[in-house]
Amino acid sequence: MAMTDDASHNKSRSLLRDRNLRIIFSVTLMAVLGVSSITPAFPKIAVQLGIAKQSVGLLIIAFTLPGIFLTPLLGVLADRHGRKAVLVPSLLLFAVAGGCCGFVRDFQLLLLLRCLQGIGAAALGSLNITLIGDLFAGEKRMTAMGYNAGVLSMATASYPFLGGALATLGWYYPFFLPFLAIPVSLAVLLGLQTRKPSPQRLRAYLNDAFTSLRDQKAVLYFFVSMVVFIILYGSYLTYLPIFLAERFRFEPLHIGVVMSLMSVATAVTSSKSGRLAARYSKGRVLRSSFLFYGAAMLLLPLSSSWPMLILTVIVYGVGHGMNIPAVQTLLAGLAPFKHRGAFMSMNGMVLRLGQTLGPLIMGGFYLCGGTAAAFVAGAVAALLMFILLLACDNG
Repeated sequence: MAMTDDASHNKSRSLLRDRNLRIIFSVTLMAVLGVSSITPAFPKIAVQLGIAKQSVGLLIIAFTLPGIFLTPLLGVLADRHGRKAVLVPSLLLFAVAGGCCGFVRDFQLLLLLRCLQGIGAAALGSLNITLIGDLFAGEKRMTAMGYNAGVLSMATASYPFLGGALATLGWYYPFFLPFLAIPVSLAVLLGLQTRKPSPQRLRAYLNDAFTSLRDQKAVLYFFVSMVVFIILYGSYLTYLPIFLAERFRFEPLHIGVVMSLMSVATAVTSSKSGRLAARYSKGRVLRSSFLFYGAAMLLLPLSSSWPMLILTVIVYGVGHGMNIPAVQTLLAGLAPFKHRGAFMSMNGMVLRLGQTLGPLIMGGFYLCGGTAAAFVAGAVAALLMFILLLACDNG
């Protein structure tokens, strides 16, 4: 048993030394920077710019909306012309438009720049997963997906804290962070090794890609991804900061710390995804994640003390750490290399759709019943997804 553990440990260390994977990690760090770093500043932004609390969610919508329409197109371009040809310009646009947000003081102009930044971000969250699918297979792929989800989670853990700390100096300081994408674009350009694009004719490529996308399992997992991000961006990221400011009178820095706890729990859980997959089926792990989501959403409006709040946030993080590696590995396994970019970009599109719909849908519940209603709606969505996955598995 010890020898097996040693062998597994050595494989993990070897994988983490892979230069391509480390560059992919840096892309992942940028992919989640656009939202998680600014959400702790939302209450302060609403006050400083004189906008309604529910309107601050437009900063998320403006950022995610372009991805709904552009992500599939960018996936096709990545398949046809290579991953770098799409990834490098995307990173540069993300950096310039996002960083310039820190220099404006008009909400309408801020939304415009967030939209441009969202165009740059549209491909980042799908091409990083596409590259893992391209470069790794089998157990290495699942392990790499878990590590990538762990990096993503550590980023979403540190970004709220960093953004909250910067927002104490001024609400606009977190918007300067996207300039970090400039050195990442250089690393991708000069250091990332990718496979050659498919020479397949465009018509044949589109026919094959469309056939894969119609797979019933693929459609199910796409829907799963969308609902996960409706809950995350609607109930959690948009209204948890408002809940913490209203009930606990937290400042942005304190909000960032609490939100970081969720991501730490996600990182720890996702880093163990290989072990979970070895013991349980990916489908079972995926189903169980929604029980954690639902429990956390139900407990949040009941939280009136630090210990209960921390426990609830950790429960949510564990569910997220189970969900993301499982669904990404299941999807990557369904897509062959020649149109994996389009396939995973379709998942990126539904993620963006979930990110965009989340604040809108939960905003309606918020107007009807405050943050408690937004959290309960998230719990109901999670329970319905658990039932759907259970029924499909039994079917």
